[in-house]
Amino acid sequence: MMTTMISGATVAGVMILATPSWAQSGPVAEDAVINFSIPARNMDSALTRFADQANVKLFFPSGGVASVKSPAVMGRFTREQALQRLLAGSGYSWRMSNGDTITIEKIATTGAAEGDVVLDPLRVEADKEFERADGPVQGYVAKRSLSATKTDTPILETPQSISVVTSDEIEDQGSQTVMQAMRYTPGAFTGQVGASNRYDYVILRGLVDRSIDNIYLDGMKTMSDDSTYSSMQIDPYFVDRIDTVKGPASVLYGRSSPGGLIALSSKKPEFEQKGEVEVSYGTRQQRGVAFDVTGPVSEGGKLAYRLVGKADASDTQFDYAKEERYVIAPSLTANFTDDTRLTLMGYFQRDPEGGTHNGAPADGTLYAHNGRYISRNFFDGDPSLEKFDRTQNMVGYQFEHDFNDDLTFKQNFRFLDSDVDIDQIYQTGWDGNTNNLKRSYYGGYESLRAFTVDNQLKGNFSTGDVDHTMIGGLDYQQRRSRTNYWYTSASTINPWNPSYGTSGVTLGTPYALATKTLDQTGVYVQDQLAYENWRLSLGAREDWVETDSLNRLTEKRTGEDRSKLTTRAGVLYLFDNGIAPYFNYSESFNANLYSDANGDPLAPTEGTQYEAGVKYQPKGRDILLTASVFHIKQENVAIADPVTFVYAPAGTIKSQGIELEARAKLTDHFSMTAGYAYTDASYDAPGDVKDGKTPMQVPEHTASLWGKYSFDAGVLAGLDVGAGARYVGETWATADNTQRVPDYTIVDLSFDYDLSRVGVENADMRFNINNLFDKDYVASCNTLSNCYFGEERTMLATLRYRF
Repeated sequence: MMTTMISGATVAGVMILATPSWAQSGPVAEDAVINFSIPARNMDSALTRFADQANVKLFFPSGGVASVKSPAVMGRFTREQALQRLLAGSGYSWRMSNGDTITIEKIATTGAAEGDVVLDPLRVEADKEFERADGPVQGYVAKRSLSATKTDTPILETPQSISVVTSDEIEDQGSQTVMQAMRYTPGAFTGQVGASNRYDYVILRGLVDRSIDNIYLDGMKTMSDDSTYSSMQIDPYFVDRIDTVKGPASVLYGRSSPGGLIALSSKKPEFEQKGEVEVSYGTRQQRGVAFDVTGPVSEGGKLAYRLVGKADASDTQFDYAKEERYVIAPSLTANFTDDTRLTLMGYFQRDPEGGTHNGAPADGTLYAHNGRYISRNFFDGDPSLEKFDRTQNMVGYQFEHDFNDDLTFKQNFRFLDSDVDIDQIYQTGWDGNTNNLKRSYYGGYESLRAFTVDNQLKGNFSTGDVDHTMIGGLDYQQRRSRTNYWYTSASTINPWNPSYGTSGVTLGTPYALATKTLDQTGVYVQDQLAYENWRLSLGAREDWVETDSLNRLTEKRTGEDRSKLTTRAGVLYLFDNGIAPYFNYSESFNANLYSDANGDPLAPTEGTQYEAGVKYQPKGRDILLTASVFHIKQENVAIADPVTFVYAPAGTIKSQGIELEARAKLTDHFSMTAGYAYTDASYDAPGDVKDGKTPMQVPEHTASLWGKYSFDAGVLAGLDVGAGARYVGETWATADNTQRVPDYTIVDLSFDYDLSRVGVENADMRFNINNLFDKDYVASCNTLSNCYFGEERTMLATLRYRF
């Protein structure tokens, strides 16, 4: 009998005949949800398209299936589900062979009575948790990622440390920002600005520099300008997952922090009709409504839409400061042909109120000033001159075309239009030994326009016994920001008896007028090699970056034109028992738009990392354990003066440490995450007071533990209870490491009840408590003039209805 073979990956399934009973099963490993587009046609042609789209090795009898008609399979399915539909009633089944190959074969009917009917394929295995590398994950254990390699790669087989915060974890922990969602991630410190939610500051592996500029969305930089107030913020309700790639990633992404990057994957259209709407109310008058609706536009699996929206407003723990947000995110997926796909995406956000961003002196927070401590609710600004109004509009697309089974072209594009209008009065330290704080005003208006495009060509091929997944790319970024600032002194304020309405601010001529542009072009190549149990990754990239800064007050123009080669290499050995030790070397660079006191641009930062680790994922279990050690060196670091905002070179930072992470579904009822990080960071700045000292806002020890238990019997049936604790060790409040910020531990709690247990179908009620014991603490200090209060206890109730 002639047999046709097509290459790919692993799937298994079960078929059953009416009489006699007949079934077989096989292991299904990390079966991803795939967007299938297989029209009704002859079975041989349909199976060919299935193997192409599912990326599997598949054998089938060429002659036998040619005359069999298969139904259409259109939409998002796992490989098993798609194969079930293709073979339904056909008289053919499938089986696993050689551990990674699917064989289609005729069902033997010996012993069956005449007229017996071949039933549809029947799944007899326990339900699996299906996953797309940039899509949602059921539970807390992600097994695939797109972020570290730009290819769909198992995390276990990636020679780099990756942490994934799933949408379930975001929801269970009640995270309202990306920064909050990272609180339980080892190696990430989120207390840089305490209870402020205006931006997403995340310090990775002890590298404080540019901690606000390491957010990526759908594989591309958000194009914020962290030398201005125009830093973008994506609401976590609009993302499916948050991947943290530890260590330098410039080989694939260009300018980035050596500590790592945070990759957000936005919600995208699905071909299954579904939706949800939720309302929430909590402490500080937090109130909100959100909805998420997706489904096919028409029959045939050609078009699907998604519309996600949210409106939210709240007071903050700081008197007179408020937060307010409105977001709408439409998207449309078009499957033009079996080989060509396009997804259009928009994200439109308006933040009329952005809370506050100010700190308070160490004298009065870490220790008493004149025998008294400042309240964590104290607002050092003035309601009459306090504003943060941000608009950020993004439109883009993801295009994909398969030339054949092994060659795919992708193009991702996004345009950003943003405006920020800001007024703020902030304290600058005590007025001598009095009880009055000195204050200044800084404000203005900014506009930012940017776009980024990433072209990728991915090929799969073999050289002898070595399988290759190679990707080559050309990307381009352009950003232009225009800023107008005013700066002047303001009246003093007594934090224990504040008087508002007389700010003492008189605005005169502008303090600074500037126009800044950045252009970056990058060419990169990466080869992922697999030989037996070995995995090797090699990559290189050349970047050309041009910056330009025009001082519109003096007409002085400064800028640079630089190029930089970065490389990366990693090796991993995958033992059959699921243990995978690895080692990698990687490099980074990040161009600067900061200027020194003379207005001259600072040199770009450069970083190198050596990392070794081991991962463990037992077969058939939703468990992923990771242990890693790393050494990072970052050169040309710059630090801003918190009062004058002028940047100055600070030398080199060396950071080394250990990270441990566990994510597991231990039983059908209990899931957990645990993490620990030890970070030893220090300056290498001979002759400077910082030499050999630890940077401020870098805790040496952090640890976290979170668990969720689901009751399904007894009086508590339908109730999920989650609880967690996060520990942050001591940090330094001074550059010379003479004063410390005390350590702290915060406890969080959540409850989620399935209301169908009391007769309300498709609805649930969630209740989150963060900082359960209402601990009063200082999260960190960036100088003795600016310490940031941690967030007080918050409670939020959310009622959700799904349809």
